[in-house]
Amino acid sequence: QVQLMESGGGLVQPGGSLRLSCAASGSIISINVMDWYRQAPGKQRDLVATITSGGTTNYADSVKGRFTISRDNAMKTVDLQMNSLKPEDTAVYYCNMKLLANVPGSIRYLEVWGQGTLVTVSS
Repeated sequence: QVQLMESGGGLVQPGGSLRLSCAASGSIISINVMDWYRQAPGKQRDLVATITSGGTTNYADSVKGRFTISRDNAMKTVDLQMNSLKPEDTAVYYCNMKLLANVPGSIRYLEVWGQGTLVTVSS
């Protein structure tokens, strides 16, 4: 069974920084796209940043220039460095991976979500 475990959330003052990490475990063959999403209270879950297996990145306009996504293929991890945080960045942040995994009897392409980590930006 494939699982994602996030860490690094917490409370930070406006203008501060946080680094989120997400580690995948299980019978993983390869990981294609790694994403970070976020969901603020009462709002839909939105894509924040994407990184492909080749290292190509893409960001939501609201975080461009402030957030940086990176990955370590060997460790099966994806990080999100968040700088110059604003109160409107407050949300639960979710890691998402699209990957090939060995499940009993077959190889399958899966989309897997982490459990979410809360980021609160407040003075």
